[in-house]
Amino acid sequence: VQLQASGGGLVQAGETLRLSCAASGITRSPYIMAWFRQAPGKEREFVAAISRSGGRTDYADSVKGRFTIARDNAKNTVYLQMNSLKPEDTAVYCCAASTEFLSRRQNEYDYWGQGTLVTVSS
Repeated sequence: VQLQASGGGLVQAGETLRLSCAASGITRSPYIMAWFRQAPGKEREFVAAISRSGGRTDYADSVKGRFTIARDNAKNTVYLQMNSLKPEDTAVYCCAASTEFLSRRQNEYDYWGQGTLVTVSS
């Protein structure tokens, strides 16, 4: 399984971005998907996760109400709609896939994609 994240860029505070994560090499039922981010000088942290069907989601408190995770299984793609962006959202965002659990824990995810940089200026 390969994951490719895209959609990052430089925006001003209050603006929006939509990230995409395209999965390839999938040979079984849809994976549980998640987004994580790593800000400069900080550890990688959980952002959002979505179940196989898309019926269940989970968000970090820091993004709840501003970010929305969604998926299109026909396209093997997961999205992260980011609204009302703040400078503290600046980070490299990467997507991950799990074969078992919808979790906030990084070690529950089996596959990782390269990140896409989001920079929010004040």
